[in-house]
Amino acid sequence: MSADDTAADAGPNPGDTGTARPIVRYGDPVLHRPCRPVESFDAALADLVEDMFASMYAANGVGLAANQIGVDARVFVLDCEDAEGVRTVAAVVNPVLVLPPPPRELMVGEEGCLSVPGPFTDTPRSSTAVVEGFDPAGNPVRIEGTGTLARCLQHESDHLDGTVYVDRLPARTRKRMLAEAGLR
Repeated sequence: MSADDTAADAGPNPGDTGTARPIVRYGDPVLHRPCRPVESFDAALADLVEDMFASMYAANGVGLAANQIGVDARVFVLDCEDAEGVRTVAAVVNPVLVLPPPPRELMVGEEGCLSVPGPFTDTPRSSTAVVEGFDPAGNPVRIEGTGTLARCLQHESDHLDGTVYVDRLPARTRKRMLAEAGLR
């Protein structure tokens, strides 16, 4: 079944009614501080989520945090697959990341970021991750991830805590990655 057939059966896709916004680049202060919790589950939040999906898809991303479009709010969206190829499309408000206790099984894989355009580098992450939070209507959600989905849950949660993935890299690697992206 093609994506068009699925979309016809499922109704509008996330982001179809949103407006793509510019992606904030590494170095912008909004990316380097913890985001504020969302307090109102209202039409403004629903509009923000639609804009986030539209922005993520326009930039060919698999995940996007609100601060990546300059909004100081604990919200992220994602559209990616787990280790078995099962696709998850979701928006999570006020997420809490839960990782297995140490020692964790790590996976090392290529990671990139829309806020550090261009380069990818091997980055270790927990092979499993869980995020608990709310959907844009205020209903509780829980996403359990493996593979790329686990990586995405950790990456986007980091954004909301003010950490960009290159901040987790050794200083020399971070400097090279930022130079390749034309930043700093």
